[in-house]
Amino acid sequence: MASESESLADPSGPIASDRENFHLCGPSHLTTVDWKDPIHRRSVAACLVQGVYVLERDRQEKREGSQALAPPWWKSFDFQLHTQLIDDADSCVFGAIYQLNSTNSDGNDSAPRYVIAFRGTITKGDAFTRDLELDIHIVRNGLHQTSRFEIGIQAVRHIVATYGSSNVWLTGHSLGAAMALLAGKNMAKTGVFLEAFLFNPPFFSAPIESIQDKKVKHGIRSTFVALSAWLPCLFVNPADHICSEYIGYFEHRKQMEDIGAGAIERLATQHSIGGLLLNAMGKQSEEPLHLIPSANLTVNVTPARDFYDAHGIHQWWRPDLLLDSKTYNY
Repeated sequence: MASESESLADPSGPIASDRENFHLCGPSHLTTVDWKDPIHRRSVAACLVQGVYVLERDRQEKREGSQALAPPWWKSFDFQLHTQLIDDADSCVFGAIYQLNSTNSDGNDSAPRYVIAFRGTITKGDAFTRDLELDIHIVRNGLHQTSRFEIGIQAVRHIVATYGSSNVWLTGHSLGAAMALLAGKNMAKTGVFLEAFLFNPPFFSAPIESIQDKKVKHGIRSTFVALSAWLPCLFVNPADHICSEYIGYFEHRKQMEDIGAGAIERLATQHSIGGLLLNAMGKQSEEPLHLIPSANLTVNVTPARDFYDAHGIHQWWRPDLLLDSKTYNY
């Protein structure tokens, strides 16, 4: 899956070290965070994801101490690094748990206490092979079977079990958004609804436009209904082919419900084409990762220069975006 690191190679943009440097490319305008402001919340969540990208780049480049570029991405908003999440296959940093200093969270119900962030694919250094393997797992709907996801979901469960579910955020970009989405879905199935900020989440299987009556008889899966109360925040760009299908996915379902075909469409949207083929052959398929019943969908309609611009995490902390936001409830 294309990643923020790909935009580092964009010849028309800043060089790699500049893009990783908060003081050159971060939201320097955001000196005070209003946790009730959706723009501030989105910007901080995106910066914390970028912090994970740069943590891994610091590791690759052996930047330590005063040379490390990652810390300002969280310290600028008064977070501290609680835990780094390390992949057991290649020892790369794929996620981080951040803790907000208590002086900024006390008495503020809108502020997160902990944020669990996952980065996307890095095309540089020794992380690329493993990241690409995870990308293939997403396409094959097998992310839940990977050791990286197991490490991630265990970290989420530990934070929730230790500190409670209130004021815990999930966030991620691209591959990392898929990780956060899957973790959030798993928690929602147990009745734990975590705030989630998912940037450029992958969507690969188009929803089915129509299905035969015999399929309708099977009804709506209880797991899909159980997820209906969870409202993750999805941030997509129409020029990013990796995530742009979410726009049509939700809009199509809304149109179907407006004309009274909601029940059929709800069944159709919870299945991918591949999943239905497996079911038709008598094989049990896993619930498609990318399909969710409800969401707050934010579309960045600001013109993008190219794919790198449309897919990069850096767009989401800009203060001058043209956004179209809608809430879709199942």
